[in-house]
Amino acid sequence: MRLYERSISIPKLSEASGLLQDMRNAVMTNMPDNEAPVRLVVTRSDQQNWSCELGLLDGEQHDTIPTDFIFDFKQRDFESSESFNAVLIVPTGIDAQLGGHAGDAGAVARLMAGSCDNLITHPNVVNASDLNELADNGLYVEGSILTRLLMGTVGLQKVRSNRVLVVLDKHEDEFFYEAAINSVSGARASLGLDCVAVVLMEDTISMRSLYSNSGRAVGSITRLERLCKVLEQYHGQYDAVALSSIILVPRECHMDYFKTDMINPWGGVESMLTHAVSSLYDIPSAHSPMLEDRAILNLSVGAVDPRKAAEAVSTTFLHCILRGLHKSPRIVKNPRLDGQSGVLTVSDVSCMVIPDGCVGLPTLAAIEQGIPVIAVRENRNRMHNNLEDLPFASGQLHIVENYLEAVGVMNAVRAGVSPETVRRPMRDTRVEVSGNPVSAGTDEIDAVSNTESEEHQRDEMGKRTA
Repeated sequence: MRLYERSISIPKLSEASGLLQDMRNAVMTNMPDNEAPVRLVVTRSDQQNWSCELGLLDGEQHDTIPTDFIFDFKQRDFESSESFNAVLIVPTGIDAQLGGHAGDAGAVARLMAGSCDNLITHPNVVNASDLNELADNGLYVEGSILTRLLMGTVGLQKVRSNRVLVVLDKHEDEFFYEAAINSVSGARASLGLDCVAVVLMEDTISMRSLYSNSGRAVGSITRLERLCKVLEQYHGQYDAVALSSIILVPRECHMDYFKTDMINPWGGVESMLTHAVSSLYDIPSAHSPMLEDRAILNLSVGAVDPRKAAEAVSTTFLHCILRGLHKSPRIVKNPRLDGQSGVLTVSDVSCMVIPDGCVGLPTLAAIEQGIPVIAVRENRNRMHNNLEDLPFASGQLHIVENYLEAVGVMNAVRAGVSPETVRRPMRDTRVEVSGNPVSAGTDEIDAVSNTESEEHQRDEMGKRTA
């Protein structure tokens, strides 16, 4: 089994059937046999086309996974107001200024968690090697599962803890897998992690970092069936899986990453792997890279960009995913969307926060579900899309400058206050006259009012004359 990325161009249609349906039709029409998409990203759009990049799973498929499953959609009928639950997304591998390095959107997540009952986010936002500072009301949800939540096909059930299976490459240098085992033991002793077993894979999968045509960090993965065999061998014994394996990158990348502005080369291919694992087995999953050798471990990188510092001081990069998976919510397939007790569904999602310009299945699902979307300009990235061109309902899209302003909009939505009513200047009230939209306070309204007044005066004069 193989995972890889492929670029396609999708013509823009009338949108009468909805963007999601148009995307599904275009992708599946050109899908080769024995391949299934596991994620879709719109990297650039104009008036004619969507430039997309697909993550594809090539090989024997499990019977439970239809080839078009990522497009499955279930419409919510209402938004629950019992609690306020926000989704925070920073897509992996797009060179985001916040969240594109080593868990450097963790502070953003903590900020936003203070303004909602539950903050639903994904590993890329908070994974910082040996650190993961997600707040107690934060839900650590793998990216493909988060997408399916927004599509309405899965729900999330909070847990007290998970039984975690840890699967490691059996590195040719025992130092590295022993360090990983020590990380697991440390999490057991300090976090109370329930580790079912640490499995050392002698027959490893192969992960290679690459960059796509758009500049996104992606990659390729081969021999995935070896990992599937392990996961099936331990079926029923674990609730979540932590993975650590070597990712092949050019040796110079290890120093260049810390010394230049290059995109993190590891996160993209990690995301491809966890998307596939969580999709195939409906379990929480997360991955951390394992270093190739001691020469790379001993590189002297000096004092680095604070966004990358967590990686500069770690050996295994493993604790962040163990902490996240410890209480990652259980996945509930085909949930009821009518407020079923104890399960968070798309009906419970109150808003979504993304970097400006990012379009993928979560954004398209939010449009269809009527979920307010807050787009943050300051979180610049490699995606080239104008969100204002998308068919958002009136008042559904809020474009803000930074995450501090985003929290203000979140609080306004939570309070039931239209954000534009607390800004100045305040636009005139919209008034309909004989079906023609005009604004109160305009000359047109004044003219209409004057005309009505003159007609009233003529009527009164006629009555007196009679």
